[in-house]
Amino acid sequence: MRSERLFRILGLVDGDLVLEAGEAAAPAARRKRRWSIPMAAAACGALVCGLALARWGLGNINMGGGANAGGSGHDGGTVFMSYGGPVFPLGVLEEDVDLTAERAVIWDLAPGAYRDGEPRQWGAAVTDGYILSNSTGEDITVNALYPFTGSLQNLAERMPAVTVDGTEAEPILYAGPYSGGFQSASPDGSDTLNLAYPDSWEDYKALLSDGRYREQALGDYPVLDVPVTVYQFTDFAAPHEEYRAATQAVTFSADESETTVFTYGFNGYEGDPEEGWARHSYFVPDGVRAEPELKLLIVLGKDLEGYVLQGYQDGGCSRGEEIEGVSCTVIRQESTLDEVLDEICRYDSERYGALRGEEADTGAAFTLFRRAVGELLADMGPLPGNRCPDRYSYGFLDDLVSEARAMDRVLYLQFPVTVPAGGDVSVSASLWKAPSHDFDCSGSENVGIQGYDMVTALGSSLRFTRQTAALVNGEGVEIVRQNFGFDLAGGVSQVELDMGQEHYYLEIRVREED
Repeated sequence: MRSERLFRILGLVDGDLVLEAGEAAAPAARRKRRWSIPMAAAACGALVCGLALARWGLGNINMGGGANAGGSGHDGGTVFMSYGGPVFPLGVLEEDVDLTAERAVIWDLAPGAYRDGEPRQWGAAVTDGYILSNSTGEDITVNALYPFTGSLQNLAERMPAVTVDGTEAEPILYAGPYSGGFQSASPDGSDTLNLAYPDSWEDYKALLSDGRYREQALGDYPVLDVPVTVYQFTDFAAPHEEYRAATQAVTFSADESETTVFTYGFNGYEGDPEEGWARHSYFVPDGVRAEPELKLLIVLGKDLEGYVLQGYQDGGCSRGEEIEGVSCTVIRQESTLDEVLDEICRYDSERYGALRGEEADTGAAFTLFRRAVGELLADMGPLPGNRCPDRYSYGFLDDLVSEARAMDRVLYLQFPVTVPAGGDVSVSASLWKAPSHDFDCSGSENVGIQGYDMVTALGSSLRFTRQTAALVNGEGVEIVRQNFGFDLAGGVSQVELDMGQEHYYLEIRVREED
């Protein structure tokens, strides 16, 4: 006897929506199937050259690039496989302020250490210092903005510490949207399945030059107060002792022109939009597998007219592999897309924190994360009227939520600075920079080279009168390529920068011990 399905709608039962798994046969046509990242990772763990290739989803590693002809004076530097982003200049929110600025950037190349104490020469500590001068007869107060590259998941190690006249500032943190684009996973370039992260300073120049990116970062929160119908799946049961990958599938008819479906906690999809059917599926939770217990199917637009629940031996959901003993409770309720995202983000934040052995973010960090998820969905999700990339076209909110946390973006620290009449104020930002690099397994001639760069004026309205750069603790490295003009062997570790030069770069290699 097939398992009974329970269906509750805020305490009301609608018999028309209670379907037994055997009341309809699964559609024969199969057009598309998509596995979520955890499943793909389990099946294809050897696909990439080690887990050090950290940016992976549906092929979102930037493997393009090699070395441009290098050397002192070469303006471009190497196009690395992984680009760490430049050090940006301090800016102010106000336009046409009567201040001048001097800047001194110090790259500290002292070696660090692994957790076991072994020395490690990777990354650089950067001190980006400024003197803001006011030659007028009145105090000038500005909202200073310090931009930096990073993601929401690496804020703890990447966020700069800011001081004003030696006193630690308490800035407000803003996060801009995803700083990259999308590229094809196919040789013919016919799709937009892969992420395409910025791979050079020119990408950031294109992103920031017109000010719209910063305006969005500092702007209002995207509102998604759109009515949706939510189906929550809970109270799971399955014969896990016999079928370790026991799967629950939900099949329904829907017209994509009238109905948009999102899921959270689901693992697979197949369907045929032309024939008007879809099947979403998930591994039935067993208390062991590391996947979300929260299973939601969210309907935007015309509600489902019915659905079929069916258990399968595994995630393939193949005809002939149906099984009994798979059951769940389905709760249907009315909500809004914003309310659902609130629930998902809080759940995902708690789960993410637990996996890392940390408490879930509940303050400003969570607010940024929640905003980033809503922003990504509003900008690039499969909402009516959106030009949605193929990567998000299936409506898997798991991917969107996890990538909102991990995506490269430009973040801003905003803090007030008052420069007294006829005086000056020092502002300093201290940060750790991960280097641009090529992956160890790539076979590239640039493996082992660390790239660092800075821009002199991009995104800033300050009037700079002087900029300098310096290297300290560089005894353990050799300079491979640069356009700064450093000469460590000749004792030149501090240089004056040309204000007409937009971009400076430094590429180093750790010296081999004799």
